[in-house]
Amino acid sequence: MPSVEGTWRWSAVTAVAPVSWGTTYWVTGHALPADEPLWGGVLRALPAGLVLLALPLHPRGRGLASAWWWRAAVLGTLVNGAFFSLVYASAQLLPSSVAATVTGVGPLVVLALAWPLLSQRPRAASLAAALVGLLGVVLLVGAATSGLDPLGVLAAVAGVVAFSAGTVLSQRWVRRAGAGTLSQAPRPITMTAWQLTLSGLLLAPFAGLVEGPPPVLDGAGWLALAYVSLVATALAFGAWFAGLARLDASAVSVIGLLNPVAGVALGTVLAGEHLAPLQWAGLVLVLGGVVLGQVRSPRRRAVVRRVVVRERTT
Repeated sequence: MPSVEGTWRWSAVTAVAPVSWGTTYWVTGHALPADEPLWGGVLRALPAGLVLLALPLHPRGRGLASAWWWRAAVLGTLVNGAFFSLVYASAQLLPSSVAATVTGVGPLVVLALAWPLLSQRPRAASLAAALVGLLGVVLLVGAATSGLDPLGVLAAVAGVVAFSAGTVLSQRWVRRAGAGTLSQAPRPITMTAWQLTLSGLLLAPFAGLVEGPPPVLDGAGWLALAYVSLVATALAFGAWFAGLARLDASAVSVIGLLNPVAGVALGTVLAGEHLAPLQWAGLVLVLGGVVLGQVRSPRRRAVVRRVVVRERTT
């Protein structure tokens, strides 16, 4: 577990992910073909995974220990394949700001799952941060809650649940590896590369069966795909899982509240809209939730210091 200073540093690294994810809703809704969410998931995940595998960042090789292959497939299906396809669908059915905002329920889902799967009882600060952030999200898009497509809302919520479940499972397995009950965990970059690659390969047959051949993209579509796959996926997920390996699941999930902030900000700027005073208050609450989620109590800081000292002397 990192020191207090290290926590803030890794929180900043992790924040790269939700900020870039928040931009994908507008990019997907305006530059990529509609009605092909499965191919959207494949074309986002597979190129990103192959690029990460090609990078010289895998000192122990690019393979995985036998115990980690099926885990990479499970995490890839939840966090990448299912999530990407559901995000694609919600971005086509909902305004980008609304689609991004639904991710604000993520911290509460993670807190609910982390208790039984990680034995992490919700800390008062984490629960307060999640609730503050959720309230901010509600205020942020309160003016856009009428006339929404129910299927779009369902897709967005399902995507959040799939992503949150993968986030908690990832930390569960990494902790088991650290405790010696599972073979050594691969580096986050290696695990991320294989998750993306496997999710793309597993999803491709279903995409072909359900949606037919891959979509034909124009110049703007290829640029959008390059951004979504390489920046908002390869780079973003590398940062996300690097932070997840070093921070509490609850803290990481609260950082995810930057996703709707980025989504609303981009939609507002590109659409030339202005936030109402109540929405600005919501934005402040979301950012306050992110900060509150990273604050440790004096008792918690003392535990962190003891863990750091023990790790340095062993």
